[in-house]
Amino acid sequence: MDLRQVERLAQKGEGLTIEFKKKAAHPDKIVREIIALANTKGGYLLLGVDDDGTVCGHKYIDEEMYALDKAIKELIFPAIECETYRLAINQKKGVAVYEVPKSKNRPHYLWERNKKKAYIRVEDKSIQASREMWQILKRQQNETNIVFKYGRKEEVLVKALEQQQSITLSEYMKLAKIPVYLASRTLVRLVLANVLEVIPKEYGDVFIMKSPQ
Repeated sequence: MDLRQVERLAQKGEGLTIEFKKKAAHPDKIVREIIALANTKGGYLLLGVDDDGTVCGHKYIDEEMYALDKAIKELIFPAIECETYRLAINQKKGVAVYEVPKSKNRPHYLWERNKKKAYIRVEDKSIQASREMWQILKRQQNETNIVFKYGRKEEVLVKALEQQQSITLSEYMKLAKIPVYLASRTLVRLVLANVLEVIPKEYGDVFIMKSPQ
């Protein structure tokens, strides 16, 4: 990784796999971005880059990296191994790159107010993963050839999605007249069976029929 590569990444702008931070003033919050990248498709966190993509650098980049490295090590479970690069812009300022792999140990999470909270990447934002998304991340690493029984609740779901493009957990629960835990379990199972696709949203995931490959 060299400065030219950093500038090319910055020119792409923030998105699904790229996040900018001018400084690590709140490393306990920045680790959410690391978690979200690892839980989604991996990517890069650029430290010392403005929101508009200007590679401005930071005068105390070593101290910034120390604080962020400490937070990554102490706050993220299970641990995430990032490739880190420190690059000098001039004699006074530097920029850091955290290359985050798409993890095989998902979901990663941190403890906030005595609760496990996982984060995922949606476009250029990192959002808290829903209970359903958490289960999907956890189970799709290990489970294959998911078998499910096609009963009344599945029939209601399929018919609904023939009439509308998407459905939420709340909509499905009310339509099928089933408790939330059963609606949640059914949606998760059908995503794992490649029947449905989940689209994470900040204010509630939506589920759509999986397009044939």
